Amino acid sequence: MMDLGRLRALHAVAVHGSVGGAAAALGFTPSAISQQIAKLERETRTVLLERQGRGVQLTDAARGLADTAQQVLALVEQAEVTLEEQRGRATGRLLVAAFATASRGLLPAVLADLRVGHPELDVRLLESDPYPAAELVARGEVDLAVVQDWASVPLPVQEGLDRLDLGTDPVDLLMPSDHPLAALNSVPMAELRGQRWTSVPPGNICHDWLLHTMRELGEEPDVRYQVGEFESQIALIAAGLGLGLVPRLARGPLPPQVAARPVTPQPVRRVHALWRTRTSRRPAVTVTLDALRRHWDALAL
Repeated sequence: MMDLGRLRALHAVAVHGSVGGAAAALGFTPSAISQQIAKLERETRTVLLERQGRGVQLTDAARGLADTAQQVLALVEQAEVTLEEQRGRATGRLLVAAFATASRGLLPAVLADLRVGHPELDVRLLESDPYPAAELVARGEVDLAVVQDWASVPLPVQEGLDRLDLGTDPVDLLMPSDHPLAALNSVPMAELRGQRWTSVPPGNICHDWLLHTMRELGEEPDVRYQVGEFESQIALIAAGLGLGLVPRLARGPLPPQVAARPVTPQPVRRVHALWRTRTSRRPAVTVTLDALRRHWDALAL
C-alpha cells in the first residue's frame, strides 16, 4: 500500500511545479520532499521525477498518480473533518494563505488568538498573492485563504469554495509632501492623469486594478517603479519619484516626506476568506473564520 505522506508530497510537487514550492507549502525542507518522492519511486517501481535543467518535471506516470492522489487526499480530508466535528473542538493542522499586507496587518493577531484559545490547533501561514492562493485552496493544498480583489477586477473563484466577506480596505493617494496635489483635502479621480506611478509588479491583482482604473480615465499609466512591497513604494514616493495608490492595511505611519489624501470617489479593495465547501463543518475552519471576522472588525482603517 502506498504511503499517504508520499502521495501528498507528489501531489504538492505537481501543484507547485517544483520540489522547493512543495516544501514551502507543506512546511518541510526540499530534501525531505525529495526523500519522500524517492521512497515513492522505490515503492511503485516507477520513475516519477526527471531532471530538467536546474529543476525537475513529472513523468506521465507521475501526473496520473498525482491526479489519483488528489482524489485520495480529498477522501482523507472528508474523514478528518467528520472526526474533528465529532470531537467538537479545533485540532490538527490548518494551513492559511494570505496576501502580504494581510499577513502583516491582520494575521498576527488572529494567529495569536488561535494559539491561546485553541492549543490543539496547529495553524501555519503561507504568504501568497490572491490569484495563486485561490487555486491552492481549490486544489486542497491550503485549507483557508485570505484574499483581496476589486469590484472592477474580481478574483475568479472556482466551484466548491465558500467565501466570507470580511470588509473593505480604503485606498489613499500617497505622494511627496511638496506635490501640488498635497494641497487638496481630497483628490478627484480625474487629477490622477499624467502622473508617474509606483506599483506592485504585473501578475498581482493590485497592479491589474491600477491599469484598469487609469485606462477607465483614458490613459495608459506611466508605471516607472514596480516593487513587491508597499513599504518600498512608500520609500520611492518619499524620494520624490512618483505617486502610489496604497491601501490603508498596507501601511504604517508615513514619513514626513509623504502625504496621504483620500481620492474621490474613494477606491476600496474587498477582503475575503475562502475555504472548501466540504470543510465548512470543520471546527478548525469555523474558529479561524470567527477570529478573522473579530480582528477585522477591530481594525481602524
